[in-house]
Amino acid sequence: MELVVNHKMKMINIKIKFLQLPIMLLALIGLTFTACKKDSEYYDYENKVKEFNGTVLQYLTAQPANTFDSLLLVINRLPDLKDTLNNQSITFFAPTNASFQAAIKNLNILRKDQGKTPLYLKDCDVKELEILTSRYIIRGSRTTDSYAPFADGILFASVKYAYPMHIQYDKLNASGFVEGGPQSIIYSDPKNNIFEKYWQRSNTNAVNIKAKNGVINVLAPLHDYGFNEFVSRVNQ
Repeated sequence: MELVVNHKMKMINIKIKFLQLPIMLLALIGLTFTACKKDSEYYDYENKVKEFNGTVLQYLTAQPANTFDSLLLVINRLPDLKDTLNNQSITFFAPTNASFQAAIKNLNILRKDQGKTPLYLKDCDVKELEILTSRYIIRGSRTTDSYAPFADGILFASVKYAYPMHIQYDKLNASGFVEGGPQSIIYSDPKNNIFEKYWQRSNTNAVNIKAKNGVINVLAPLHDYGFNEFVSRVNQ
């Protein structure tokens, strides 16, 4: 009796395995098709250089509300840099509203703990804003082609104060296609330090936006305006 039961159980297991095979094959085919479809999107990817018929400042002004409002508020307080964005050949790493909001939030958390009144961009010391904002502007109009040959990145002096900033090309990998994804830049403040662990880094969300007098690269929203110096500089 036991032999019969064992034999029946073996037969049931064999049938189950045979039934599972077609299901597994279909799943594998589905995954392969999905992967091929996903990869094909990256194989077809072309990083087109966008062009704007106006200056760098006009580009910022033309963007939707809540994109560069905070940046424009700061720029309007800094006539020399405003002129630079309109008339000089530059590369600009543009921080969005989110970058300023994070900086202001951190500032006012500290000021509250210290029993001080809140500070906002319209109140902050103009000299300190100029020092920090200058670090986002590099002389000369350059696309990612200028940085691609340098595997470890390259230093460029910022406008106004010739502060050294580090730019590193970073072409993202797509599935199944090495260096086949979108182009990106890692923009860093080295803090005048040779040791990279002390650098403040930021990635870009968009690169190679061409204006009449320069190139705009948009920094990721997680970037903290001032490269972690805003609070200490303006908290007077």
